[in-house]
Amino acid sequence: MANLPGGSPTSSSVDPLPPRQPKDEYATEGLLYDLIRLTPVPTVLLDASLLVRQVSDSYLRVSGASDRGSLVGRHADDIFHHTLTLPVFTSAPQVVRAARDTQSLQRLKCLTDDGHAWNLRAAPIIRDDSLRCIQMEFLDITEEHRKQLELEESLYANETFRILVETVKDYAIFMLDPTGHVATWNAGAQAFKGYTKADIIGKHFSTFYGKEDLDDGKPERELRDALRDGRVEDEGWRYRSDGSRFWANVVITAVYREDVLLGFSKVTRDLTERRKAEQGLIDAYEEASKLKSEFLANMSHEIRTPMHGMLSALTLLLDTKLDDNQLELAHVIQESGDVLLQVINDILDYSKLKSGSFSVSHDIISVSDIIASVFRTHLACYNKPEVKLESIIDPQLPKSAEGDSLRYRQIIQNLLSNATKFTEEGYVRIVGKLESEDDESFTILTEVVDTGIGIPAGGSGSLFTPFTQFDNSATKRYKGTGLGLSICKSLAELMGGKIGFHPNPEGRGSVFWFTAKLKKCKQLSVVDILHDRVQGLAIPGSSPSPTPPLIDHKEEMKAIAANKRLLLAEDNLINQKVMLKMLAGLGFKNIDIAQDGKVAVAKALLVPTPYDLILMDVNMPVQDGVSATKELRKKGLRIPIVAMTANALKGQAESYIAKGMTGYIAKPVDRNLLVELLIKCLKRKDDAG
Repeated sequence: MANLPGGSPTSSSVDPLPPRQPKDEYATEGLLYDLIRLTPVPTVLLDASLLVRQVSDSYLRVSGASDRGSLVGRHADDIFHHTLTLPVFTSAPQVVRAARDTQSLQRLKCLTDDGHAWNLRAAPIIRDDSLRCIQMEFLDITEEHRKQLELEESLYANETFRILVETVKDYAIFMLDPTGHVATWNAGAQAFKGYTKADIIGKHFSTFYGKEDLDDGKPERELRDALRDGRVEDEGWRYRSDGSRFWANVVITAVYREDVLLGFSKVTRDLTERRKAEQGLIDAYEEASKLKSEFLANMSHEIRTPMHGMLSALTLLLDTKLDDNQLELAHVIQESGDVLLQVINDILDYSKLKSGSFSVSHDIISVSDIIASVFRTHLACYNKPEVKLESIIDPQLPKSAEGDSLRYRQIIQNLLSNATKFTEEGYVRIVGKLESEDDESFTILTEVVDTGIGIPAGGSGSLFTPFTQFDNSATKRYKGTGLGLSICKSLAELMGGKIGFHPNPEGRGSVFWFTAKLKKCKQLSVVDILHDRVQGLAIPGSSPSPTPPLIDHKEEMKAIAANKRLLLAEDNLINQKVMLKMLAGLGFKNIDIAQDGKVAVAKALLVPTPYDLILMDVNMPVQDGVSATKELRKKGLRIPIVAMTANALKGQAESYIAKGMTGYIAKPVDRNLLVELLIKCLKRKDDAG
């Protein structure tokens, strides 16, 4: 029961008029209630909260409600229920809410269970920009609806339309009434779904949906979306009468006539075969990607293995006494080998980036140290006196941050190499500075500025496109794959940054820049930093971390190697000879050879073990290096085992270390890198012993 303004609740079907209130507002409201009660149009007045404030006498007669008191004060969701009124206006709350939410007139055609048709009209009453109430009217349009159905039946009787809809078998085409119940059925629908007209007419269309969609409320949501947007399209599993399923494309469209909702048209296509074909393509693509990765790994091994022998032998050759002519030829071979190795590395990096298998590590790095190291390396081997190399490092750069030193270095090396390659006079300058920082991270900006040939007009848009070369003629001066800048772009984005280009503002030349977002980190102890450096040496890549010149470690290496005994597990005879000479040059006098992993295991398990370190090739006949390492670790051998392999794909270093190896070095072996790795491993062994 509700206390209405101007009177107390009453249980009679026709209440006496409420007494007039002294205030004009209440008097006006009382008059409004009088008008609502006496209107011949069945009317319900609701407030902004959708609570009933008044109903007309005509509505009481139409609905069959026992009295006004059973309705006033109730929520709209309650009063149109069959427990209170007949006929049941189940669509009325939806119309009221739409009027309240949009504050605009709403109309809806409603079919009740007693066979009558009604036009529901909800009009929001607004005063001072505020919703005061909603006046809802119920107009009996049964006769009009009957005539409309007769007209539609006559239209449907049209032979062309009937043939088009009923006999088409490639599509299920049928109508739903406004509440989602099936109203018509065609041959395609019967073929797809297995229901006859007698089976399905009058049933709710949610019959075609699976349990997961039903639990998620998908059928109801699709009707709401169709009402809101006019049309909804979906793909998913639908079920036939026998329980089998098919992959369907479904389009549901709201159908109106003169702003009155007649229902929904529903068109369904069976796309099961297309889905199978698409899945087959996906499976084929995944298989092709797998085969490509295996091919890259095999090609990496097959190319790097002979290159290891060639470049390592060349390193030893350069240590001998050569006359000027021989030295010049040796340097030509070295330069050509370095270019070939860079080409291989670029192709491998590009393939890994495109397949999504490339990732960056999160070690503790110093950007200023990386820039300084790359600069020193280029300065040591640069032979263009007309070009001045310069380095400017912002003192505000963080001393340490979390990032990938190898990939950061790779970008700088690539940009710096390009700048020096394309600059014949003037300068090449590398600049590192702190661009910004927040509580969590630093954003570092690195620029490489040159006075070189610059970029042609209109060429900057394709700078970072794979395989793009501006000089692509048969007589071009500058060699390369056209992949370097594309790889740099991908690496910069993996590190949370960007890369770009603009002309040198000082005149001729270019400015290439990139940013990287590095996470702030806690300060590490000296032991932690040393450990990170050792682990960093065990990572493969096309641009290994440059180490200080060999001369700085030579005496230390010889001192450590004097009383150490190594086992070299290597099946390639050329690589055996080269590695033996290289190790002998580093001071190792006691070196044994194993032609395969099985021989290596047998020799290493002698008691006590005669070796201080094992250099283990990964790919060997009889028994490979990984399984040999696992067997040695399982049997308790704890000496350092360093993987040597021509497989240089990203992720293999981590997998080798996870399988028991101490470190990792890629072929062709960089002698400087090998020296530092051997020193660290042997020192750690001595400290542990």
